[in-house]
Amino acid sequence: MKNRILAWTLASLALVAQMAPGAETSSQRDDRMGWWREARFGMFVHWGLYSGLAGTWEGKPVGTRGGMEWIQNHVKADTETYAKAAIPLFKPKPGFAREWARLAKQAGCRYLVFTTKHHEGFALHDSGAGDYDAGSVLHRDLVKEIVEAARAEGVRIGFYHSVIDWHHDQYAYALSKQLPHPLKGRPYPNAERDHNRYLEYLRQQVNELTSNYGRVDVLWWDYSAQDFQGDEAWHAFDLMKLVRAKQPAIIMNNRLFRSREAGWASMGTEGYLPQLDPKYGDFITPEQHIPATGMPGVDWETCMTMNTTWGYSAHDHAWKSDREMIRNLIDIASKGGNYLLNIGPKGDGSVPEESIKSLQSIGAWMRANGESIYGTTASPFEKLSWGRCTQKKLAGGKTRLYLHVFDWPADGRLVLPGLENKLRRASLLDGGQKVKVKNENQRIALTLPARNPDPNATVIALDISGSPKVAAPDP
Repeated sequence: MKNRILAWTLASLALVAQMAPGAETSSQRDDRMGWWREARFGMFVHWGLYSGLAGTWEGKPVGTRGGMEWIQNHVKADTETYAKAAIPLFKPKPGFAREWARLAKQAGCRYLVFTTKHHEGFALHDSGAGDYDAGSVLHRDLVKEIVEAARAEGVRIGFYHSVIDWHHDQYAYALSKQLPHPLKGRPYPNAERDHNRYLEYLRQQVNELTSNYGRVDVLWWDYSAQDFQGDEAWHAFDLMKLVRAKQPAIIMNNRLFRSREAGWASMGTEGYLPQLDPKYGDFITPEQHIPATGMPGVDWETCMTMNTTWGYSAHDHAWKSDREMIRNLIDIASKGGNYLLNIGPKGDGSVPEESIKSLQSIGAWMRANGESIYGTTASPFEKLSWGRCTQKKLAGGKTRLYLHVFDWPADGRLVLPGLENKLRRASLLDGGQKVKVKNENQRIALTLPARNPDPNATVIALDISGSPKVAAPDP
């Protein structure tokens, strides 16, 4: 253990020297991003005081769809009223973190990102910056419990941290017309506010999170507005510099900013752009959307809910099917992105049964077919009518194409257009059954078994010589 800690410390110190502004080479960045690009699949967890409220306020459902982690904003409650209602319902049970970590591993997730603080302002760690946190209220450090559980399962850890704060009495919400706040349009209850004092509080909590829990793999910021972002709003570059000094190998998203240079075109969740200057972050974060053609040359991660809410709601039953989520994972990997799939635990930390069953189903598929997701790159084909493709380099100059069949051909013939490489072999990834394959008028034709082995997605591994060469389709 001591040797591992020493090795990690020495590696971190070496990276600190590299991470001065402009000092990181493209090769060093590739090394830092390597594990994340190979992981492809992570678990997102939204959990806080809102979880105990479960989408209900004063005995009535706030809604049946949409994010109930925003319930304070939906009902326009001041922080004292909100805390009085929510805190008694937030009662984390012993061992909740082990259940999350084991579920993530069972599902095939390589990393877990959870909300250290959402917009409501309640922090899950034991913070010295204030008293609206788990240490002060519950006498527990929930961040420590989650981090230790994830590490015990070999799952990498990420911190989601909101720079918006509906609780802090110096957060100057009137400085933005676009960012949400429960008291939007109303005067500050405490007269004037000094936003710089809030920024000191934000910095102290970020310093605690990146100093007190060992290696942190991801910092997932949330979020900015076009009229309030970056240095003006959050002293963003100083925050990033602090984080890099504490965690040189960390990977951060682009949500401290909301500008075109940072990959944003609008305030909408669909308003992302396929461009990102690395000084604004390491990856772009499409929310509830899968880019139609991916983002070649840009690292990106689609975050998505299993129903329609991020935080737990007892009233939202619009669950996605297992097939839809498996195919979302495949679609995202085929376009070169990562899939961050959310669970919203209840106030005691237990995971809804629907989420457990779906993650178990995804995990079963991943155990048979994970090779076609982990460590793969985007499809060489512009479009495939019957499914998706990922690829991976093999020894000896070969490439393996993973053909994910969504629509099983009625005649048993699967056509792969435009592939010019020499064929090696083809087989079902799950079970290894050989598949007949031949060249046919500048197309590859595969003869499939009569029965589709997996209605979610059957994967065929097709080995070819060299890198894929795909002829452009006829106009």
